[in-house]
Amino acid sequence: MRIHWKAGQAPLLGLATLMLAGSGAALAQDVTGTWLRDTGASRVRFAKCGEAMCGTIAWLKETNGPAKVGQRIFYDMKPSGAGKWSGSAFNPEDGKTYSGTMTLSGNSLTTSGCVLGGMICRSVKWSRAN
Repeated sequence: MRIHWKAGQAPLLGLATLMLAGSGAALAQDVTGTWLRDTGASRVRFAKCGEAMCGTIAWLKETNGPAKVGQRIFYDMKPSGAGKWSGSAFNPEDGKTYSGTMTLSGNSLTTSGCVLGGMICRSVKWSRAN
C-alpha cells in the first residue's frame, strides 16, 4: 500500500508525532510540585519561572533559623539532560549562592550546590510530597 501526501502534509504529521512522543517523556521527568527534604526539615515547591524551574521554601519544621517560608532557594534551573537541570542554589544558612544542579529519578530528587567549578559540592535528597 502506498500513501500519497499532499504538499506540506507529511512534515506536519511528523511534527505532531514528535510533539506527542515528546510530551510523554516531559511528563515522566516533571519536577513540578512539592518535595520533602530527607531530614524532614523543609519542603520546597518547584514551579516554572519563565523558561526555567524555580524552587521556593513552602514549609519549615523550625522557623527560627535563617531560612524563611516563601524564600526562593533554587532559580534559573534549566534542562541539561534527561531528568537534569542546572542553575543556581541559594543557601540561607550562609547567605551565598552556588552553581546548582538537580537530578530527578522517579519520585526521588537530588539537588547539589557546588563551588570552585564543581570541585566541592553538597547534595541533598528529596522525596515527592504530593
